[in-house]
Amino acid sequence: MELHFWGRVLISLETILFLGLLFRLYNALVGKPEKFRSALRKQGITGPRQKLLLGNALEMKKAKDKTANITADGVPVIHNCGSAIFPVFDEWIKQYGEVFLLALGNIQIVLVDQSDMVREITTCTSLNLGKPTYQAKQMGSLLGHGILTSNGSYWAHQRKVIAPELYMEKVKGMVNLVQESTLTLVNLWKSIIEANNGVADINIDKHIRSFSGDVISKACFGSSYSKGEEIFLKLRALQETASKTSMTGKIPGMRYLPNKTNMKKWALEKEIKTLILKVVKERTEVGYEKDLLQMILEGAKSSDLKPDEIDRFIVDNCKNIYLAGYETTAVSAVWCLMLMAANPEWQERIRAEVLEICNGQIPDYDMIRKMKQLTMAISESLRLYPPASVVSREAFKDMKFGDIKVPKGVNIWTLVTALHTDPENWGRDSYEYNPERFANGITGACKQPHLYMPFGVGPRVCLGQNLALVELKILVSLILSNFSFSLSPNYKHDPTVNLVIEPGQGVNLMLKKL
Repeated sequence: MELHFWGRVLISLETILFLGLLFRLYNALVGKPEKFRSALRKQGITGPRQKLLLGNALEMKKAKDKTANITADGVPVIHNCGSAIFPVFDEWIKQYGEVFLLALGNIQIVLVDQSDMVREITTCTSLNLGKPTYQAKQMGSLLGHGILTSNGSYWAHQRKVIAPELYMEKVKGMVNLVQESTLTLVNLWKSIIEANNGVADINIDKHIRSFSGDVISKACFGSSYSKGEEIFLKLRALQETASKTSMTGKIPGMRYLPNKTNMKKWALEKEIKTLILKVVKERTEVGYEKDLLQMILEGAKSSDLKPDEIDRFIVDNCKNIYLAGYETTAVSAVWCLMLMAANPEWQERIRAEVLEICNGQIPDYDMIRKMKQLTMAISESLRLYPPASVVSREAFKDMKFGDIKVPKGVNIWTLVTALHTDPENWGRDSYEYNPERFANGITGACKQPHLYMPFGVGPRVCLGQNLALVELKILVSLILSNFSFSLSPNYKHDPTVNLVIEPGQGVNLMLKKL
């Protein structure tokens, strides 16, 4: 009789537990998203119809718009990168306006393309607005949780580790590393050209990535840079793996499934963590070095982080340096060289400036600061092909921007590609390559400078932008000093999102020695 009683109690408890889990699942998938949508609909914000579990993920994966980037004999002349990679956004903006609602899985997103709201969002300093939680969970394996924690604590620590003014001093000290790595690349291309009777068709992507990886490995890991190169190769593999789940990974539960992609990602995460901590252990045994890793270690030591948090903090910051200093620089350099190859008149103008300023010497920090034409060209390249397609934030408390109340838990997206090519802001030639627009800087290039954000904008601007720009200027100026180049007949214009916006089939250039 007693056993029968306890059996009934156990069954009742299991039923209550099952119903509780069912309720939580329903609330996460249906109840909570609908509550967000209802609050936003009452304010006049609508958007495309959402599908259960998927949201609008399938529409966002819609086939590219091949007419968005018009070419003439294979050379791109109209650069509508945003429409090429996410054509559906153009349709939604026309249909629902500059502020509308969409979803990825059960994640509700307000996409903002309205100038004044963009200004408020990008200049907001409150820790109640930060990197989205879904990025911390889904993409944190690559980007690092260190600056993605919802309460903002790690963001504050990260700012202490690499303060902007200290980082800039470090950047100046890295110029020699950039020069060495660039000369290695230049000599490699010279040997390839000589082996091909004076003209070589080179797919530059892997060479530029190797250059950028070499710089950041030495800058970050000092004498252990060879291990740094191994870490960055694995981080690149992790990036490619993570990009495969950038849409489906936001569907509830997908990131936990032991499928082939997730298992590969988990293995890479473990390997990367082990490698980084091995370098850290060696550093503590060897002693002090003047590199970025030392700054991270000192920042972690002086922080109030708990012992079990320090390892994660160090690993996460190394990952963030990878994305800011390696991946962003590499892809920006490739796009910049592609545009110069497609516009030979600008290539000649910039080359003439470089040769005049350098006068046969290797460009240094003071020289590249004087290169106005080169700076204009890089700014225009970053406008047309920014590293990131969107800037994303999450409201960790109820917030208000303009007349819109954003409920806690809702994400806010700013579509960078659309803002960078809006004819109302940039003029009728907004989809054309015209570095001249930056002759008087960003403020002279457009009506609303705050809408230019290749490295972000406001208080959360990317700390790695100074190193990236120094690398870009030294790299491009040395290439222009040694080679003339044009687009290869093998080049296929194919902007693609792989966490960053990159050439889907690489960039092939025809190179000659000067």
